[in-house]
Amino acid sequence: MFKNLEGKQVPQVTFRIRESGEWRDVTSDELFSNKTVVVFSLPGAFTPTCSGSHVPRFNELAGVLKSNGVDDIICMSVNDTFVMNEWKKTQQADNITFIPDGNGAFTEGMGMLVDKNDLGFGKRSWRYSMLVKDGVIEKMFIEPDVPGDPFEVSDADTMLDYINPNAVKPDDVVIFTKAGCPFCARAKGILRDAGVDFEEIQLGQGVTIRAVRAVTGENSVPQVFVNGEYLGDSTAVADHFQKKAG
Repeated sequence: MFKNLEGKQVPQVTFRIRESGEWRDVTSDELFSNKTVVVFSLPGAFTPTCSGSHVPRFNELAGVLKSNGVDDIICMSVNDTFVMNEWKKTQQADNITFIPDGNGAFTEGMGMLVDKNDLGFGKRSWRYSMLVKDGVIEKMFIEPDVPGDPFEVSDADTMLDYINPNAVKPDDVVIFTKAGCPFCARAKGILRDAGVDFEEIQLGQGVTIRAVRAVTGENSVPQVFVNGEYLGDSTAVADHFQKKAG
C-alpha cells in the first residue's frame, strides 16, 4: 500500500537536465516554490498508456488547468534527460514540463519507487498525480496497488475535476480535409479563429473519400466531428461556432 503524503513537503532533489546541448541543474525549489504545480508521474517514456493517454490528455487540458490557477504541469519519470527530451518532442507536448528523475531520488522520496524487474525496467515510478502548492502536497491521486499498470485516478480529467469541477473542457474536434480544398481552408480558419484545437485527417494519407462517406454519408470534404458527434461541412462549422460565440 502506498502512503498518501498530503500535507507534506515534496522531496528536495536536484535534477540533471539537458537543454540546448548544455547540462543544467534544476532543484525542487525551482520547480515548486511559490507556485501551484500539477505533477503526474508514470512508469516510463514511450510506453503505451503513458504515450497514448496520460501525456496527451494533460497536454490537451493544460490551458484549462492554467486558467484555473496552475502555474506549471510536470511529467516525471525515472528516465534520463535524453529520453525525456525526445519523448516530449515526439508527443508534441509543448504545454508540459518533462522532468527526468534519472536516479529515482524524487520518486523514492515520494515512496513511489517500485520494482519492475519482471519487465526489464529495473526501478521505476508507480503511476500517480498530485497538486503541489508552494512545495506542499495538497492532493494526491495514487493508482491502486494491484498487479500491472492501473490507470484509473491519476488522469488529467480527475485532477481538473478536483481543482474546479465546473471547469469547461475543450471540445474534441476532428476535421477531414484534402490538400488544396478552399472549403477546408475556410473551415480550419473558422476553428482557429474560435480558438479551437483540432485534429486534421487529410485524404491521401492512408485515408480515402470512402472513409469519409462511411462515417458521414457525404462525398466531399471538409467534414467535422465535435465530441464524437457529426457536425457537417464548412457551413455547419460556421453556424455552430457563430452560435457559440453569440
